[in-house]
Amino acid sequence: QVQLVESGGGLVQPGGSLTLSCVASGSIFSLYLVSWFRQAPGKEREFVAHISTGGDAYYSDSVKGRFTISRDNAKNTVYLQMNNLRFEDTGTYFCTFGGNWGQGTQVTVSS
Repeated sequence: QVQLVESGGGLVQPGGSLTLSCVASGSIFSLYLVSWFRQAPGKEREFVAHISTGGDAYYSDSVKGRFTISRDNAKNTVYLQMNNLRFEDTGTYFCTFGGNWGQGTQVTVSS
């Protein structure tokens, strides 16, 4: 069974940066598009970004130009570099592929 473990969340001031990591167990990671989603308190989970097996990235309008998704298939890891963070970026961030979800990592943007 595939397991996903997100890390790298934390408390950051507006304008700050964080890099999230998502490490997957198993050997099928490289075969899948991997996505990041986030969920703010009281809101529905929303798409943030995804990266294809070939490294093509796609972003939601709300994070485009501020976030960068990347992957290292040799390490079964996907990253989400988040710059110029805003209050509205606060939430729990999840990675997912192939129907598998991690437990999430909390990002709080606060002054």
